[in-house]
Amino acid sequence: MLKIDEKDHKILNILRDNSRLSIREISKKTKIRPSTIHIRLQKLIKNNIIDKFTLKLNNKAIGENFIVFMLISAGKHIDKKAFSNKCIKEVFGITGEYDLIMKLKFKDVEEFNDFVIKFREQNQLTKTLTMVATINIKEEL
Repeated sequence: MLKIDEKDHKILNILRDNSRLSIREISKKTKIRPSTIHIRLQKLIKNNIIDKFTLKLNNKAIGENFIVFMLISAGKHIDKKAFSNKCIKEVFGITGEYDLIMKLKFKDVEEFNDFVIKFREQNQLTKTLTMVATINIKEEL
């Protein structure tokens, strides 16, 4: 695996704030030559340090302002296809009383309720615990 040094960290930190910046703009901010930035970016991509370049959307503007976290106790394996719903944003296996935690985004409580009922039925879940987010303090990709 590629060892990340201080220059790589500078580049990555700049990209975390704004992945649309040009190599020249990154160069100005980091005081690293553009050719070096280009070479390092290619290495970071090739070595899967940078998985993909993406964007962060405004939840309210795109109708996904109803955010829910769901703890799941499955009792049996859940097929990966079950997580293909557009409302499911993140899924993690966890330790403790529950098996999984999902981050979900909906336009409203009705869409959430419809999803939960179907998801529980389709996957024969043992137990779920849902928590509705009341304020978004910090969210990263």
